[in-house]
Parts: sequence; C-alpha cells; structure tokens
Amino acid sequence: MAEKNQNVQEQDINQLLKVRREKLSELQENGKDPFVITKYDQTHHSSEIKEDFDALEGKRVSIAGRVMSKRVMGKASFCNIQDLKGNIQCYVARDSVGEEPYKEFKKLDVGDIVGVKGEVFKTKTGEISVHAAEVTLLSKSLQILPEKYHGLTNTDTRYRQRYVDLIMNEDVKDTFVKRSRIISSIRRFLDEQGFMEVETPMLVANAGGAAARPFETHFNALNEDVKLRISLELYLKRLIVGGMERVYEIGRVFRNEGLDTRHNPEFTLMELYQAYTDYYGMMDLTENMFRYVAREVCGTAVVPYENEMIDLEKPFERITMLDAVKKYAGIDFSEIKTDEEAKALADQHNVHYEARHKKGDILNLLFEEFVEEHLIQPTFVMDHPVEISPLTKRKPDNPDYVERFELFIYGREMANAYSELNDPIDQRVRFEAQEALLAAGDEEANHMDEDFLNALCVGMPPTGGIGYGIDRLVMLLTNSPAIRDVLLFPTMKPLD
Repeated sequence: MAEKNQNVQEQDINQLLKVRREKLSELQENGKDPFVITKYDQTHHSSEIKEDFDALEGKRVSIAGRVMSKRVMGKASFCNIQDLKGNIQCYVARDSVGEEPYKEFKKLDVGDIVGVKGEVFKTKTGEISVHAAEVTLLSKSLQILPEKYHGLTNTDTRYRQRYVDLIMNEDVKDTFVKRSRIISSIRRFLDEQGFMEVETPMLVANAGGAAARPFETHFNALNEDVKLRISLELYLKRLIVGGMERVYEIGRVFRNEGLDTRHNPEFTLMELYQAYTDYYGMMDLTENMFRYVAREVCGTAVVPYENEMIDLEKPFERITMLDAVKKYAGIDFSEIKTDEEAKALADQHNVHYEARHKKGDILNLLFEEFVEEHLIQPTFVMDHPVEISPLTKRKPDNPDYVERFELFIYGREMANAYSELNDPIDQRVRFEAQEALLAAGDEEANHMDEDFLNALCVGMPPTGGIGYGIDRLVMLLTNSPAIRDVLLFPTMKPLD
C-alpha cells in the first residue's frame, strides 16, 4: 500500500513538473521568456519597508524575490514575496495591473522569482503590504519547493541542497548571516589590535604545523606531488621572522580524516602570531576577542548552547593539564617518571594506547578520556607534555612540559596556542623525533622542514601564536549542534 501511494505521489509530482515546463514553453512562444531578463531595479527589501513604513506609506517601491505563497480571489489576489531580508505581502488587483498581466500573474507558481512595483500600504487587518502596479516574472522555477507547512526537515537533503534549505528555513539563513558577522567582527577586533591579515599557500610540498593526515595531489606543470595544507602555522612564522610582528590569516585547511558532528575534512581555521609575547598574551587576547565577538554578534557575552548558558563575560578558568587530570580523574600524574609507569597507569584505568606512545602521550590520553567532557565553561588547559607539542617552547623550570594551552568550551577544543619554539637546534631535534614517528607508521606526524629551520636560523623573536577553529566558534554563537549546520556546503558521502 505504501509503495502504491509513493508511485501515485511520484506521478503527481511528475505531472506538476511537466505543467511548469509547459508554462515556460508558452511564455517563450509568446516572446515573454523570463530568462532573457538581465537586471531588475530593486529599490527596497521587505524588512526596510516594514521598518520604515511611516515614511514609505503611499510611496512607490520596487521589490524582488521568490513567490512563497499565492492566494487567488477573482479580481484580486495576494502573494507573499521572500527576499534576502524577510518577506512581505503583495496585493495584486486586475484593475491595477491590467487584465492580461493579471491572467499571467494567476499562472505564476510558488518558487517563481518576480519583481513587483507598487505603493506601500496597510491592509484592513493591519498587514504592511505592497499594492502592485506591475508584476514581472524574472525567473521561472521548474522544480517544486517542499510543502510550506512541513518545510524541509530531512537533514541529509538540507545539507545536499543548501539552496533549498536557505529558502525554506529562515533560521538557517540567520545562522549564515551571523557567521559572516562573526568573521567580520574578528577582523575588526584584530585590526584594532594592530594585526595585519595575510594569505599563505594552500598547495605545499610539506604539510606541517599540526598532527593530521594531509590530502595529496599532483602538480602536472612541475611533475611533482604536493599536499593541501593542514595548518597555517609554518608560513605565518616565516613572516614573523621577516619582521611582520602581528599577522593573521583566516582560511581553509584540509585534513584527511573522518566525518562527524565536529569534524569536516575542509574547515576554516584562523591562526595569528604576535612577536614579543607568550602564551599568556595569547590567553588575554583570546578571552578579550571571544567576549568582543559575542557582544557584537549576539548582543551579550552570556550565550545559550545546547542545555547550558556559556558565560564568556567572567574571567576564563586557567588550569594545567596535570592539575586537570588530578581534579577530574583523581590521578596525580606528576608522580609518574617513566614511560613504563605511564603505560601501567593507563592499563589500570582501561585507557587504550599504542606501543609508540610515551609518558606525555599517556597524560594526554588520560586528559581526553576523563577531563574534556567536564570543561563546559571557558577553560584554558595549560602546560602540555613536550611529546605532543613539537613546535612549542619548553617550560624553563620543567622541560618535560611546554608553554601551550588549549581553550575548551562545552567539552570541545576551541583554540590551541603556544609560546612558539624559536630555537632552531631544538626544533631540528623535535622534527627528527617526528620523522621517527612517521617511519613507525604515524601518518599524522610532521616531516622535517628545512626551509622553516633556515628561517629560524635567520632568527625569530619570542612569539605567541594561536589557532582558532572558526566553525566551532560559529557553532557556539549560533547554538548549532553540528559542524554541518554552520558549513554552507559540508562534505557528504556520495548518494550512490
């Protein structure tokens, strides 16, 4: 029975699609092909008319948008037009537009794009509307939009057909408008702090700066294999060497990893580097920037996310990784002196590790297993083990650990920052350790980068640096549960 109903439904849809194409053919035969129109004089958007009604009442306006509903009533009809900034009702009467244009209006379909010129007025029921004097079909919709009251709810279809999602779901459009505002406000904040925005290569011979597996491709002109960048770090540091004391880049990076609610293989990263400061300077900058952006975009620095209120207004908590593991797991890792002791501790707490892992790796695994989920309010987790931080300056009083922090909000890493390693001799030793891991099968380890080492030999000043996952910040400030909700066109598995 269900299969029969589906077949009937498909036949009905096919018939409706056929009718739309027949309408287009008729228009074209009569010399009224909408697709030959190249421009339309749009003077106002819907929200502007509503907000400025007192000044515009009785004035002529020209609007353009998509027909979202239509109600035909003999000699007069109503339609609802949706544009970038909202929607507005239009009153279309035969006596105002003319008999032939009115017949053409009645043949319009939901989804068609039209231009309407007319006077602004308010109906007897108090709805601000446009009394049409002229309706122009600008583009014929040959596809059927989802039914109005049920909308587009299938998440897979929403992600694959974002263009329809934006039409049918106003909150989706609001999310991406807010995303644009978030990035604009970040730029304003950093510009005011004296930072300069730059661009660095996406196609690189050596994809370093992060623990991630890169995508690889072939450059035909030079007949060589290249990689898509996984980070912005190593080129931006070269600019610090060159004397550009405060630089940042907002750009796409690519990591050959899985898909889930927090990961997409291509995503937007922002990294910034500031000479003559350290990771404490990066903490202050981060806290001030998150607060500034939230106030600018959301009007408040206390924002809802899932079932929590995230307070970006009060000072962010600061805790070392050692203290965090002690606080939430009851494990005093400072007593652990050897790799063997660390692995025995992991076995005791049923934490999986690999043979290549060292003491610092085990500490990080314990942190991920027992701590991350508790870090709901903004928390800087500081002083990571050196084994997992190949580009970071060691702590002078405890060289097994480095001057690094990660910012966690709602159990998620939001930023990763260092006092940058500027000692070329130590950096070479770290790269050699990464090469050994690579040879042992760790596909996320870094390669040796001789040109970067040469830059460090030229001399890099003490520097603080940080990377921010822009998509996760947008998720937070738009209360979006999954990264796909804040990517206009997320990566999807093929339908076949």
